[in-house]
Amino acid sequence: MPDPDLTLIPLCRTGELLEGGEAVPFDVNYAGQTCRAFAVRFEGRPHAYLNRCSHVAMELDWQPNRVFDDSGQWLLCASHGAAYRPDTGECSGGPCQGGLVKIDISEGEGLVFWHTSYKLKTLEF
Repeated sequence: MPDPDLTLIPLCRTGELLEGGEAVPFDVNYAGQTCRAFAVRFEGRPHAYLNRCSHVAMELDWQPNRVFDDSGQWLLCASHGAAYRPDTGECSGGPCQGGLVKIDISEGEGLVFWHTSYKLKTLEF
């Protein structure tokens, strides 16, 4: 039986999500709060997270859509230096307190989609 809370929301074209490149930002309603989220490509696969450091609830970007470190191997919080694995969101170093909140994401027919869930919804205007 299909999950009534699950909807695939188009985010971008597949070619816009570059390996180790800039994140593609999007806004979500997470547990009743408006939050910024982002998608990146790492090791050929798309990954998405809430843009919220687990140390202090601040966005990771040091400049708009720049969440990777210089090597393209870690997601880095510009404010406190917390480092996260791009494929899992797990804390790998710095003052993390847990990992990033992962958002289910998929690719098909030339598009990248993020998935809604019971806690994660589109914004209502």
